[in-house]
Amino acid sequence: MPKKRKVDFKEIGLDVGLILAKQFYKTEYLHYGYWTDELEVDAGNVYQAQENYANLILEHIPDGVKSILDVGCGAGKFAEKLLDAGYEVDCVSPSPNLTRHVKALIGDRSRIFECGYEDLNTDRRYDMILFSESFQYIPVKSSLPQSIRFLNPKGFILICDFFRKDVEGTSPIGGGHDLKEFYDYVSTLELDLIEDMDITKETAPSIDIVDDFLTQTAVPIYNLIFYALENNFPRLTAFIKWKFKKRFEKIDYKYLQRKTNADSFSRFKSYHLLVYKMR
Repeated sequence: MPKKRKVDFKEIGLDVGLILAKQFYKTEYLHYGYWTDELEVDAGNVYQAQENYANLILEHIPDGVKSILDVGCGAGKFAEKLLDAGYEVDCVSPSPNLTRHVKALIGDRSRIFECGYEDLNTDRRYDMILFSESFQYIPVKSSLPQSIRFLNPKGFILICDFFRKDVEGTSPIGGGHDLKEFYDYVSTLELDLIEDMDITKETAPSIDIVDDFLTQTAVPIYNLIFYALENNFPRLTAFIKWKFKKRFEKIDYKYLQRKTNADSFSRFKSYHLLVYKMR
């Protein structure tokens, strides 16, 4: 009997994120929004902010690019936008659940590699490798050499993602590679920096939208569940809280104390749109 694949909680988080995004915000994008000065930070504007983000990436795709490998393509919504814009697009999708959404959305318009990027092996070569909020999930020393391997001569790497800043304190928001370490490592590769656009200010308000959702919806439900459990199954609930004490403490710090917001994001993270070109 084949061994069951271990489920990655980050992967489940993306699946849950898609469900919530479709239900509450009528969007299938799984990335931050780009909040321009004239766009009010409101749940009703999430889709427009995410469209702004997608359009921003489109505007920064270098001239001459025809073929793109979308690494960590989410639910496939941005890949569909790239295809509609006339690009040839292949996708890397490590999540079986999200892959089903991608196939339903773009069908046979794109080849979908169902694996982690580190495990990808193909003879295909591309004009650009795209990481749209997927770069943080892959070790830098794996993702960049792998990308160079799959690029056509003089090809490009476009990264749009957040990084950790070197500041004191503990961020309630996880994820992101160390920014300085990233810069130091990429400087050793045969890559030239074409553009480095800091969009922290424009993306940070997305965290306030998440915070509002947690405060108004997720936290009350969480509290009600434990209210029922503690009254109906006190011993079992006490055991669960003891067994998973550290995990509950992490949940409390990140989600129940209202520390996850735009201000804390801007303090600890730095969001960049980066374009590199092979020498």
